[in-house]
Amino acid sequence: MADLLIRDIDVIDGTGGAVFRADVVVDGGRIAEIAAPGTVAGADRVLDEGETLVLAPGFIDMHAHSDLHLLTDPGHFPKLSQGITTEVIGQDGLSYAPIDEATLDVVRRQIAGWNGNPADLDFSWRTVAQYLDRLDSAGITPNAAYLVPQGTLRLMVVGSEKRDATPEELTRMRELLAQALREGAVGMSSGLTYTPGMYADTSELAALCEVVAEFGGFYAPHTRSYGAGALGAYAEMIELSRRTGCALHLTHATMNFGENRGRAPELLAMIDAALADGCDISLDTYPYLPGSTTLSALLPSWAMSGGPDAALARIADLGTRLRIVADVNVNGSDGCHGVTVEWETIQISGVANPDLNRYVGKTVAAIAIERDMPPVEVFFDLLTRDQLATTILQHVGHEENVRTIMRHSRHMGGTDALLVGDRPHPRAWGTMPRYLGHYTRDLGVLSLEDCVHHLTGRPAQRLRLRERGLVRTGYAADLVLFDPATVRDAATFEHPKQQADGIPYVLVNGEFALDAGKPTAVRAGRTLRLDAEHGETR
Repeated sequence: MADLLIRDIDVIDGTGGAVFRADVVVDGGRIAEIAAPGTVAGADRVLDEGETLVLAPGFIDMHAHSDLHLLTDPGHFPKLSQGITTEVIGQDGLSYAPIDEATLDVVRRQIAGWNGNPADLDFSWRTVAQYLDRLDSAGITPNAAYLVPQGTLRLMVVGSEKRDATPEELTRMRELLAQALREGAVGMSSGLTYTPGMYADTSELAALCEVVAEFGGFYAPHTRSYGAGALGAYAEMIELSRRTGCALHLTHATMNFGENRGRAPELLAMIDAALADGCDISLDTYPYLPGSTTLSALLPSWAMSGGPDAALARIADLGTRLRIVADVNVNGSDGCHGVTVEWETIQISGVANPDLNRYVGKTVAAIAIERDMPPVEVFFDLLTRDQLATTILQHVGHEENVRTIMRHSRHMGGTDALLVGDRPHPRAWGTMPRYLGHYTRDLGVLSLEDCVHHLTGRPAQRLRLRERGLVRTGYAADLVLFDPATVRDAATFEHPKQQADGIPYVLVNGEFALDAGKPTAVRAGRTLRLDAEHGETR
């Protein structure tokens, strides 16, 4: 008998097509049969909950920051509990492979606010292949695909300084990138408001995108601005795609800050024009208004040049400190997307130094009132005492933009979740159910079939996944069963670590990872690697 029969259930297959009723048989990690309802006799296990649940492909998180969390907490419950069976890591231009000893120390410190900096984790890998092998050997719950981080390449070859790469350095970065793609990375990411990735000019990025295009991967940039100049920053990336032929995926493509209220149609018009010209462009968003990053990201780029120690030294120097004040309070910091920092929108979500725990959940403006000091001095104090590891929520989004972008034909879902800190952004636990519940069932922004397509089949196509992302015979059994009447995000900004409602079952490669709402400790996920020779990821 087969391993599993999901009997007489509504199926939303991930194509965007209409729901249909079927018996679905799972065997050997794959979907073995999709039959007329009530026609399959049985299996080793039978799920017969078709009166309330629907069956869909497992959700794909197109923007994940789980690079270390997959190793330190392989059960990965925040993602598993919201139905995510595959995630794309290596985001925003900074991650841990490829790497060398000197660069590893800088990266660990610089993005401790994204991923933590566990002292007891063995960081002995150096190549992308070794990192992916480590994930596989450790055992992970969801599948994972990896993007080569352009900022890390620049750290390894050029260093932390703000300068152009020499021709020899650019050649070396292209070689490292090509090797990483041969080893299975699905593309390249950039963080163009983060150092040192932001120091690359357009021609440098183009030279790297040419390599990505040769391998059939895609480029996923965090653009140079999401505030003032956001449309120009998007235009630069779209022109890169035109110039190099590289597929482009615009990550967390929101239109935040006051400057961009109501301007989402302008972004979508740019994308549509490029699509009409033959460019391959997609985008992802999270279904919330606030963003999330590190407190140090608000610093101007010149203050971060040279790495964490250099940045802390500048903060400690009175004269340099006054220059930083001018940028964040008056001129507009490029680290804050070209706008001045509005301290009442900056909420502390996590700290590494336990002495600072009392500030978690408070805005910088509120802390300033409490401590009777200017907000910018609170900013400097937290950065110094927490060694740049503080994470924040940034309350700068606009609902009309969120809904407009969500409806686009090339839109996909991404959590952009930072899983560290006591009060992380609730998107870490609630992104997928919020799409299904709040925006689809409650508001009707998307139909249920279309929403599932945004979260499954469409991202699978972007990733060029072989036999994943749809409920189809022969495909890997990455599946989620949810109740469309009750599914909702329970995570809130006050209590973000809350399991979603209405998602009782999740299968990864045919194994139950979530069973009746409880994790099983089965680690059936694996890394999904680009096979450039055959033009697919598997």
